[in-house]
Amino acid sequence: MSENEWPDPRLPDRIEWSQPHHDPPPGRARALLAAAVVVLVLLAAGGIAWRLMSNRGTPVAQPSAPPPASTRETPPPCPEPKLRVAAAPEIAPVIQRAAGTLSQPGQRCSEVTVEAVEPGTALAAESQPDVWVPSSSAWLAVAKSRGRVYTAAGAPLAWSPLMIVGPEAMSGLFAPNGATSWTGLVQGTIQKRLPAVRMPDPTLTTTGLLAVYAIHQATAKANPDAGIGQLQALTLRSRLENAAVDPTGLLGQMAGQTDSTAAAYEVGVFPITEQQFLGYEKAGHDVRLAGAPPADGQVDADYPYATRKGAPADLAKRLRAAITAEALTAAGFRTGATKGALKLPADPGALIGPARQWAGYKAVAFQVLLMIDASGSMNEKITDRSGRTVTKASLLRESGASAAQLFGDDTSLGMWFFGTPRPDSPAHTEEVAFGPILGSTGGKLRRDQLAAKIGGYRPVVNAGTPLYQTVLDGVAEMRGHLKPKAATVVVVLTDGSDGGTKYRMSDADFLKKLTGGVTPAKQVPVIAVGYGPDANMPALQRMAKATGGQAIAAKNPADLAAGIAQAFLAAHTRP
Repeated sequence: MSENEWPDPRLPDRIEWSQPHHDPPPGRARALLAAAVVVLVLLAAGGIAWRLMSNRGTPVAQPSAPPPASTRETPPPCPEPKLRVAAAPEIAPVIQRAAGTLSQPGQRCSEVTVEAVEPGTALAAESQPDVWVPSSSAWLAVAKSRGRVYTAAGAPLAWSPLMIVGPEAMSGLFAPNGATSWTGLVQGTIQKRLPAVRMPDPTLTTTGLLAVYAIHQATAKANPDAGIGQLQALTLRSRLENAAVDPTGLLGQMAGQTDSTAAAYEVGVFPITEQQFLGYEKAGHDVRLAGAPPADGQVDADYPYATRKGAPADLAKRLRAAITAEALTAAGFRTGATKGALKLPADPGALIGPARQWAGYKAVAFQVLLMIDASGSMNEKITDRSGRTVTKASLLRESGASAAQLFGDDTSLGMWFFGTPRPDSPAHTEEVAFGPILGSTGGKLRRDQLAAKIGGYRPVVNAGTPLYQTVLDGVAEMRGHLKPKAATVVVVLTDGSDGGTKYRMSDADFLKKLTGGVTPAKQVPVIAVGYGPDANMPALQRMAKATGGQAIAAKNPADLAAGIAQAFLAAHTRP
């Protein structure tokens, strides 16, 4: 019996009843016994109550009845952490667990906070972390170029190669015999063999940044003309189902699929890291992924542990030591670089430049009139990048075949050749009538006719160059095709200057006619490509500026395809 259940010790331990000289009757005896029990209970209760009331005012704990919420004590808020860490989402959980081992037993507040954030987002944030673990060392160079210096502490924590993956049921389309390639991804997209292709934002994610770089490297290597390779890379960009997906969200979307065929269309093919692939497969989702690192451009995501100046050095060092190789490998990372992986450029601009182009690309309906110089100077011989002696015209024919495949299905286009083989010749001839690229003209699909006409391009010797008149006519033509939410442009390619024809006019007259009476709503930008060292770039720059377009110098005639690619990109990235 507890103390609170026992009578006060000053009360008698027992109560003696005075007994009469004779025994009471049995009924009375039972009544007396009952009365005695009642008295004992009352005395005991009275003793307890007396003790409680005489406890000198000291409150007694009542565990079965907690105090009101208004009087309950709340713990003080935790102070600001001493070390702030930003880490790529896939490695952040490993670092978070390591940070937990630094706390003392019973310690409620941690000295380290870890935030899972994509590198581009971390770099753009106003407040910078003390420790940064992006998913590529390339981001440290990018940060330095923007005045934010982080110093890597030793070798990267981990590595993980990029893979091209998709639903297992469609692996034969993008990974024949279990092998993948960037050029295969490009060709599969151009030829419409793949239901959908998606790419993470290259300005925010390492997967997107490295994939864009690797694609450009692979297509350039696969083609003798780097410009054609750039055209192919841009073709993939123009036909992406989505160019700014979140890798983590994309895997979450895939995890929610129950049918592999449906997943092929709703999610499709995309790049992720090997670590993300292994984590997905380990979870055992209904739709399994298949894929491999691309054979024509393996590239590693690596995870540097970098600190900024002024960060708590001792705590940062302790945290790095707490991140073990065992924890990283258990999470699906590698502890060494992939043999033969692409070496990334030291200049961060070589990575960020293409990434910004891709991110700035606008997937809008595209209306374009191609106007190609067919004057005699296009028959001049030049030396291409492989050392061949060719003509400017032959290079244009080769590049044009690739250009015909560049335009998306929502494109409307037309093509003119301009040049005057005779004094009375018109300034230009219509080779492909303007209209939808999937529409028919002359008994052929417009895309096929475009390729055929460029393939048959033959400039006439001694033909003049009615450049200005052709531009005026082309701009006037396309003003009649202007549509809301569509990119409507004129692309003109020339290797010379206006002259040698009855259409010749002064620069002042041309610009006056080009801009006279034109409202902003009726403005058609001119994308002018100067082809070769003799192109009149000042004149091209003036017409581009007057119309809100862009002038592009392809000074080496072997760079023609690159010039066409830049013109295409400029049309899709106009503000």
